[in-house]
Amino acid sequence: MIKQLTIIGVGLIGGSLARALKRADVVDEVVGAGRDMQHLQQALMLGVVDRIETDLALAVQGADIVVVATPVGAVETVFRSIARSLSPDTILTDVGSTKVSVIAAAQAVFGQLPKNFVPGHPIAGTEKSGVEASFAELFEGRRIILTPTENSAPQAITRVRAMWEQTGAEVVETGAEHHDDVLAATSHLPHLLAFSLVDTLAKLDDKQEVFEYAAGGFRDFTRIASSDPEVWHDICLHNRSALLKMLECFETDLDKLRQAIADNDGDYLLQVFTHAKVTRDQFCGS
Repeated sequence: MIKQLTIIGVGLIGGSLARALKRADVVDEVVGAGRDMQHLQQALMLGVVDRIETDLALAVQGADIVVVATPVGAVETVFRSIARSLSPDTILTDVGSTKVSVIAAAQAVFGQLPKNFVPGHPIAGTEKSGVEASFAELFEGRRIILTPTENSAPQAITRVRAMWEQTGAEVVETGAEHHDDVLAATSHLPHLLAFSLVDTLAKLDDKQEVFEYAAGGFRDFTRIASSDPEVWHDICLHNRSALLKMLECFETDLDKLRQAIADNDGDYLLQVFTHAKVTRDQFCGS
């Protein structure tokens, strides 16, 4: 049972976590914290949180668990705001899509990484954002990745794991660098490409006609370009090393496809398309 859960950043992820734990009846009080009072009042009105606070230091006082659910670019600022108000027994975790940068932020603020600090990342979400888009079922059957530091206490890891399991999620653990490499390939690069394609098409002279004739394939591929720009701006900059490596790999293969089209090399195109289909069907279903 969580007596007080403080969520800093009550958006899609933070709001859905609050809803899921309330549905599971494992939390007494959820405190929503952030800088936007209007946004917090909406979360309160929707019943997502029980109390709101714009002073982050006050918001974390008395909390069993503090979840930082802001864009990753704001994490260090949040840590600095709450560092002196955290109880030694309070567990601190986050939901950021980059883990090396979050751990570096904690190191910069706390000096020695706290024993109750357990970085985490739910592999869940939609292209919608804001507390109004949150829903209790978001994490059901989805994977939550924890990247404990060498200082993370076993009991803190167990507590964070249990919290996420109450949402219906599967919890796994891995290293922070490995997490960032994998997410650069499977999440960060696809989002970057979707944003880039829509932006490219939006600059065409006949963009009106282009978008009017957009079919299901375009909508499926570019759906994630409706995601929160601030969130993805931060992710790209805070995982730039791993993302640049994946971009290099993708650019190399894209150049090969461009050359195959120029050379009328249908065999190569069919080989790539067939291999891609087989691989995707194998791992993601048809």
